[in-house]
Amino acid sequence: MSDQALLTASNLSVTLSGREVLHDVSLSLSARHLVALVGPNGAGKTTLLRALAGLQSSTGAIHVAGDTLASLPLRERAKRFGYLPQGHVVHWPLDVKDVVALGRYPHGATDPARLTSSDKAAVERAMQATDIVAFADRRVTELSGGERSRVALARVLAVEAPIVLADEPTASLDPRYQIDVMKNLRDVANSGVLVIVVTHDLGLAARFADTVLVMSEGRLAAQGSPQQALSDDIVANVFRISAYRAEHRNETIILPWAGV
Repeated sequence: MSDQALLTASNLSVTLSGREVLHDVSLSLSARHLVALVGPNGAGKTTLLRALAGLQSSTGAIHVAGDTLASLPLRERAKRFGYLPQGHVVHWPLDVKDVVALGRYPHGATDPARLTSSDKAAVERAMQATDIVAFADRRVTELSGGERSRVALARVLAVEAPIVLADEPTASLDPRYQIDVMKNLRDVANSGVLVIVVTHDLGLAARFADTVLVMSEGRLAAQGSPQQALSDDIVANVFRISAYRAEHRNETIILPWAGV
C-alpha cells in the first residue's frame, strides 16, 4: 500500500496446545482501509485477529503506528484497538446508551452515569453512526438480534480507536442488517480508521473491502484487492468452490456456486 502503515506484523506465529496454528504471517495495513479476513473454518482467522490486538500470545513482531505492541500498557492498547468478538451478546438489562458508554472505559469512564462532555459526544457519535439513537433509553435485552448487533458495534466505535477489529459481525443477521453493518464499517474506514473484518461471506468481502486477506491452514494464502485475492484459482484452491462473478452498479459480485 502506498499509505504509511498503521499496523504491521512480521513472522507472526501462534502455538496452542503444542500445535502451531498460525504460521509466519506478515502484513502491512494502512488507515482508511476496510480489510476483509476470509478463509475456511479453522484457517486461523480469529487467532490472527486476537494476536494482532495482543489478546493472544504470539511470536514475531507487531507494530502499531510505529510502536511495538508489546511495549504498550494494557490501557493504551485498549485505546488503540476497538475489538468486537465473535457472537458478542449483552446479558444484562442495561440501557442501550449505557452499553455504548462502556466503550469509553479505556479513556477512564468507569461509570456510564458520570461521563465527561467528550465521552458523551463520543457515545452520541457512535450511536448516530449505527443508527440506534432512537432506542438509546431502551433495555438492550428488549432489542432484536439485529438491533443488538448494532449496539455492540456502537460500543466498539465509541472507543474511537484508530483500529477496529470485528470478528464475524454479520453472523446470524438477516441480509438487510448484514449490509447495514458492512456499510457502517465502510463509513468508519472512510473516516480514517483501519477496519479488519472476519467474514465467511465472500460477496460482502468483495463488495465492501479494499483489501482481502485469505487464510488457509494457519498461513496467509493471498492478500490484495478483492479481484486479486479472490481470483478463480485462489477460491478453488482455498475454499474448494467455483464462483459466479458479475458487476452491479460498479460493484463486484462474487457468489459461491459449486464445489470443485
